[in-house]
Amino acid sequence: MNIQDITTKLNITLSPMQEAASKAFIQSHDNLIILSPTGSGKTLAYLLPLTQFVQQGDASVQAIILVPGRELAVQSYEVFRNLGSGLRGYVCHGGRPTMEEHQEIRAIHPQVIFATPGRMLDHLDKHNFEDSAIRLLVIDEFDKCLQLGFQQEMSSIVEHLSPSIRKVFLSATKPDTEVPSLFDTSNFKTIDFREEDTGERIKVFCVRSEDKDKLTTLNKLLLSLQTHCSIVFLNYRESVERTAHFLSTQGFSVSAYHGGLDQRQREEALYQFANHSTNILVCTDLGSRGLDIPDVENIIHYHIPETQDAYIHRIGRTARWDKQGKVFFLLNSEEQLPAYISEADDYTIDATPCAPLQPLMTTLYIGKGKKDKLSKGDIVGFLCKTGQLKASDIGHIDVYDHYSLVAVNAKLAEKTVSNVKGKKIKGIKTIIERHTSDKP
Repeated sequence: MNIQDITTKLNITLSPMQEAASKAFIQSHDNLIILSPTGSGKTLAYLLPLTQFVQQGDASVQAIILVPGRELAVQSYEVFRNLGSGLRGYVCHGGRPTMEEHQEIRAIHPQVIFATPGRMLDHLDKHNFEDSAIRLLVIDEFDKCLQLGFQQEMSSIVEHLSPSIRKVFLSATKPDTEVPSLFDTSNFKTIDFREEDTGERIKVFCVRSEDKDKLTTLNKLLLSLQTHCSIVFLNYRESVERTAHFLSTQGFSVSAYHGGLDQRQREEALYQFANHSTNILVCTDLGSRGLDIPDVENIIHYHIPETQDAYIHRIGRTARWDKQGKVFFLLNSEEQLPAYISEADDYTIDATPCAPLQPLMTTLYIGKGKKDKLSKGDIVGFLCKTGQLKASDIGHIDVYDHYSLVAVNAKLAEKTVSNVKGKKIKGIKTIIERHTSDKP
């Protein structure tokens, strides 16, 4: 399937950056550096031409994609899978046994593997798959990989691969960390779209707080906005916990996300926010990179970004592709806008009394998963037939090894749980209930 067929099927039009990246990828043998703002579609910029580069008739691993975190690895794999190119992919990351991944790789025979650097190196060191056919190395969020200290892992990965392997690096900013000698980019062709004007799509506002502690102002701002998808950025984990707790007491539906949470807690926070079971994500800058959530309407800087690069990555969570977004700086009397903000309008909070907007969806927990031979199709069929839902009432579904999560219309959640209580799915009796933080 060629790129035109894929884009027609998905009903998407490539941006100038994606067109330039695809052309350079397909029409040359150059190593590439692709620099483009966060949210501009860099994942498709390399995945679409990759589908033409990988040979469908060869069952060997031919391309590996390195990313700095588990969430981005999974999201990138999902984008690849949804292209429907006919190529097989697989995703590797920490938090599960390497041996289990090894067994699945042997069974699936993926041609493209998405992985975090440490886990990929582990597989290569153990010779868990044949690496002689690998012809392409992609590193997404290359600057973030360096910032997180993956220099040694990435260098060791390159040493495992053929010297002639083609390399494609992608980032929203140029690395400010020393680049390992194995990644000498002096002979790379650079595609630089960082100067792309987002001013027409992103409007920046300044919100003044009378109090040094800005929680009350944040509460009023969110009530005034009355939107379904906002991200609040803070600079410290403790501040995230405090702010998320405060907003919850005010009646908002909130997910908290930061590096102090374990993997399951982070996954749950993102899942609830991405499927619209919560309206607000309160996070550190961990949430500013690699999260592809398409409908974020507002970015709120409770704390001023520590660097301009941090600001660039934060605002990249909104106005993704050709959508619109708003950015708010909450400033007390001791704070002022950063020098890199050239223009911002004052925002007057609407004082009309109102209640927090409630989520569109509710997440249900199903106590069976992949190990029970349960699929997304099984869940949709069960909820439509037994739960009496329409397909349009069902949102995102994740099927894990031993359980599943599914988003359903919040107004119909209680009735759905009642309808399926005690009923079997695929002949198996299981628990189906509203998802809570202690599950699973």
